[in-house]
Amino acid sequence: MDSQKIINLPNTLTVLRICLTPLFLTMIFAETWYYKSLAFAVFGAASLTDFYDGRLARSANQVTALGRFLDPLADKILVTSALIALVFGRMVNFWLVVPIVCRDVLVTCLRVYDLYHGRQMMTSRLAKWKTTVQLVTVIFILFIMSLQEFLNRFNQDGAMLLDGGQFQVMANALMTGVLLLTLLSGFNYLRKRQFFLR
Repeated sequence: MDSQKIINLPNTLTVLRICLTPLFLTMIFAETWYYKSLAFAVFGAASLTDFYDGRLARSANQVTALGRFLDPLADKILVTSALIALVFGRMVNFWLVVPIVCRDVLVTCLRVYDLYHGRQMMTSRLAKWKTTVQLVTVIFILFIMSLQEFLNRFNQDGAMLLDGGQFQVMANALMTGVLLLTLLSGFNYLRKRQFFLR
C-alpha cells in the first residue's frame, strides 16, 4: 500500500481525533475548574476534525480504505469515552449510555471482522446523522458544564444556570434521544449487513 496515499491530511485529522481523546479525558476528570472548562474546547476541536476529514478526503480525491475504516472508529473512541466520562461525572444515567456503547462496540467488531474477510461496508447516511447528533449532544452538555464551572468560580452571588437535578434531567432527556437514534442506526446497519452478505 502506497504510504503517500495513506499519509494525507484527512487521515491525519482522523488520527488527531483519536489523540485528543485522552487529553479530553484528563481535563474533564481534573479537579481544577479551568481544566474542566477546557474539556469542552478540546472535545469541540476533536469533533471539528470529524466535520472536515471526510469532506477534505472527497474534495481532494484522497479517500482511502484506511480512512474509511479509521473515521468511524475514531468517532466511536471519542464519543464512547465522552459518554463514559459523563456517567462517571454523574451527569447522565449509566443505563442510557450502556446500550449506546454496546451498539458501537458490536458494530466496530463486525466491521473489523468483515474487513479481515475482505469486505467493507460504507457508512450509511443514518449512521453519519447518528454520530453528528451524538457529538452535538455531548458538546452541548459539556458547554453547560463548562459555563457552570465558570459561574461557580467568578459569580459571588451563587447564581446557577441549572441546579444539579435540573442539569441531570436535561442531560438525560437529550441522551434518551441519542439512544433511540443510535439503536435505530444499529438495527439499520445489521439489516444492511445481512443483505450485503447474501
